[in-house]
Amino acid sequence: MNKKIVHDALILTAFTLVLGLILGLVHEITKAPIEAANLATTQAAYQKVFEDADSFQAVDGFDKDAATETVVAQGYEDSVDDAQEALDTSGNVIGYVITVTAKDASQANITFSVGIQSDGTVNGYSITSISETPGLGMKAEDEDFYSQFQNKKVDSFEVVKQAPSSDNQIESISGATITSRAMANGVNAALAYFNSDLGGAQ
Repeated sequence: MNKKIVHDALILTAFTLVLGLILGLVHEITKAPIEAANLATTQAAYQKVFEDADSFQAVDGFDKDAATETVVAQGYEDSVDDAQEALDTSGNVIGYVITVTAKDASQANITFSVGIQSDGTVNGYSITSISETPGLGMKAEDEDFYSQFQNKKVDSFEVVKQAPSSDNQIESISGATITSRAMANGVNAALAYFNSDLGGAQ
């Protein structure tokens, strides 16, 4: 009986080791393609919100925790995940792409990149992660909604339920006011970080 237990234990151990080795190999094989795919998605988001940029480079000394503390101190619930300088063909900074995660959406966090020109004009946003309700909150990806943020130079945005009467007003998605406010707050958080830590409008 004891021999059988030992035998079974050895087989189980061997199986576990082999399985672990296989999983490790699969991870190594897929790691690079996954990272490449994530980088491509991120770069596409940058380019979408800053078409005039020739390239992007990380803001020197960027600290996610410190950046998030900056916007939280100003009343936002969002995190600032990344900040990139948008460069022209000569390497001059023409603005920034700030990636934020809105944590006050209706279903789950929404991560998106916001393009802001050096003079403070918002180019728009590009979503990289969203899980809102289909037909409602998911309309945050639709041009009818996101175009309201484009080419606007304002201190912050506010969501309204009727037709906007000023540049800083965003008409909410019908039936998805929470998502609409989450997007506006995320853009506002990006603007707050831009103004506080990146020098603001030049």
